[in-house]
Amino acid sequence: MKSDTTTVLVTGGSRGIGAAAAWQLARQGHAVAVNYTRDAAAADALVARIRAAGGQALAVQADVADAAQVRAMFERIDRELPRQSGLVNNAGVVDQPARVDEMDAARLQRMFAINVFGSFHCAREAVRRLSTKHGGRGGAIVNLSSAAARLGSPGQYVDYAAAKGAIDTFTVGLAKEVATEGIRVNAVRPGIIETEIHASGGIPDRVQQMAPLVPMQRAGSADEVAQAIVWLLSEAASYTTGAILDVSGGR
Repeated sequence: MKSDTTTVLVTGGSRGIGAAAAWQLARQGHAVAVNYTRDAAAADALVARIRAAGGQALAVQADVADAAQVRAMFERIDRELPRQSGLVNNAGVVDQPARVDEMDAARLQRMFAINVFGSFHCAREAVRRLSTKHGGRGGAIVNLSSAAARLGSPGQYVDYAAAKGAIDTFTVGLAKEVATEGIRVNAVRPGIIETEIHASGGIPDRVQQMAPLVPMQRAGSADEVAQAIVWLLSEAASYTTGAILDVSGGR
């Protein structure tokens, strides 16, 4: 392993876009911390795959909605992997389709606790490690938004869309806040992507339903989104911060 290897933490990294990003980052030579909440088997399988390919990876359990668990996760990464240079705020959830007048407080608390507060918790710990103000060497953060932030998701996931709208604003604000401290902050806004999240939201065939509405007439893949994430984390994007990149097939 090269002495200049650095670590990128991918939250929600055991499946879907997170897993694709973790794999591609490992192939680029990064050590990868694969965060998961419940699916240890999937996270361990991805770590084993990365290690078998000659990479360095660690599965780390934490619920990003819990600030104490997030702190403990970062402290473990500090101990067991090379210095951190990047964060992918990918962990997120949807819920069953519902109108706003059908949503209860528990649903809204969960939606914003994971999708918004979780991104803040992780970014806070990352900035404390990456910022030159805190003695760090700089780095990059990529937040996962959604085309829903622009479209609103009426009749299905207005709460999810609102949470992702918050991520867009968070990205722009944090980017400006740490721009002189060696940290770039950007977001990727996926559209209809073939991942398991649609089934978890109660619409397993949503990709097939929505594909005709996409100008490119197809859903995207997790790998296509991951390519954008990896670019934003790389030196190739050295003058890009506060950007929100749509990866949505034109939708």
